[in-house]
Amino acid sequence: MELRQLQYFLKVAQKEHVTRAAEELHVAQSAVSRQIHQLEQELGVDLFMQKGRNLQLTPVGQLFCKRVESVLKELERSVAEVHEFLDPERGEIRIGFPHSLGTHLIPSIVAEFRKYYPHVKFRFKQGSYPSLIKDVISGEVDLAFVSPFPENDEHVAGDIVMTEELFAILPQNHPLAGEKVIRLEQLREEKFVLFSQGYSLRPIVWQACLQAGFKPQIAFEGGETDTIRGLVAAGMGVSLLPEMALYQTNPMQPAQVRVVEPPVTRTVGLIHRADGKLPLVARSFRTFLLTYFRDRNNNTPVGS
Repeated sequence: MELRQLQYFLKVAQKEHVTRAAEELHVAQSAVSRQIHQLEQELGVDLFMQKGRNLQLTPVGQLFCKRVESVLKELERSVAEVHEFLDPERGEIRIGFPHSLGTHLIPSIVAEFRKYYPHVKFRFKQGSYPSLIKDVISGEVDLAFVSPFPENDEHVAGDIVMTEELFAILPQNHPLAGEKVIRLEQLREEKFVLFSQGYSLRPIVWQACLQAGFKPQIAFEGGETDTIRGLVAAGMGVSLLPEMALYQTNPMQPAQVRVVEPPVTRTVGLIHRADGKLPLVARSFRTFLLTYFRDRNNNTPVGS
């Protein structure tokens, strides 16, 4: 069994088509077919079955595919560790984060880190809360920012790096837009623009509304902070967003107002796989981040 066979097998499993797999691998279709056939002969099983014009994994092929994915990821990490051992300042850091942190925070901390390690590369992956947890556990990313911090997940470990306030955002012509503070109960009759199911900000806003004595009426749902902010600015409803997501990225902006009853916050954690050893360069980045947020939190006035 050769490494090339496993790589070809995994690509065909992903593409469900020999021709498309061959195109992405930049090899002849016959070479891919030959390697798959040799692999099946060696294992003594059929890994694929025909389904229309596509190929589909057999039950045993699905089992084998999971193992191959794990083996190839571990091999990739091993190669990266060798390169980092030779030059720990030229490695690659794979980091995941939610959309709400992508506009300002992630670019800021990466730029600051690269002042000290200018040759380090980054591979970024945005996602929802469940997908980020899954990516950490599977080894798809080394580190991930998630909100809220997963207190009771035995598969991941990490630290709360900050607690962030959520502000009410309103159309500019809303009667409450000029207020300095509001009670969440004042938005009882409003239509809400919320994140879709699976995004961590949705249950935070939902629970805050229930705590204020009402169930939010949902007008629209979205998957990105820019979408939420834009819909509110266009008068489609109101919402709550963390301060980190309110940096201006386009001319059309909603009004933002502090909520004091109840105050609404979220925790942001930096996590890694509980039983995994971080690559050297990722460990350096984690140490940098913990120091960065400790200094940031110590220098940030309460309520700012």
